[in-house]
Amino acid sequence: MVNEEPKVSDFARYSSGEASKLLGIHRNTLLRWENEGKVRFGIRRANKHKFYMGREIKRIWRAQY
Repeated sequence: MVNEEPKVSDFARYSSGEASKLLGIHRNTLLRWENEGKVRFGIRRANKHKFYMGREIKRIWRAQY
């Protein structure tokens, strides 16, 4: 986990790869947290891919510190 709060826009959408990179964690960790219900995500209508809002990324980071 990175030491500084990620610089993200609250309403921007980030892929799981981008979110894990911003948080400094492995993608599998993010997926595990999803399965445990610790992380909220959305699904894009057009391509059915998951996304994470910037405010959720900040919430995850704050919960760890």
